[in-house]
Amino acid sequence: MTSLTLYGRTWCHLCDDMRAALEPLLAEFGAQVDVIDIDADPSLEARYNDWVPVLVHDGVELCHYHLDAARVRAALSGQPAMPPR
Repeated sequence: MTSLTLYGRTWCHLCDDMRAALEPLLAEFGAQVDVIDIDADPSLEARYNDWVPVLVHDGVELCHYHLDAARVRAALSGQPAMPPR
């Protein structure tokens, strides 16, 4: 099963919005998302502090702040990583 990682914070409304926007793509591709609270890990907090939410697939950051459905769809389809917009 394909897995994405969503780095965020429990109190972050943009994180909640990205998670909700991601649901249809997860269902479409039979994928899952692991949600990581960066506040639980100082190294993740230092790395992603002002960028959350950050969505990652196979070590490639697909988007931050808002869902880039086209990049996520391409990644879940196995297409090469598109450059960020």
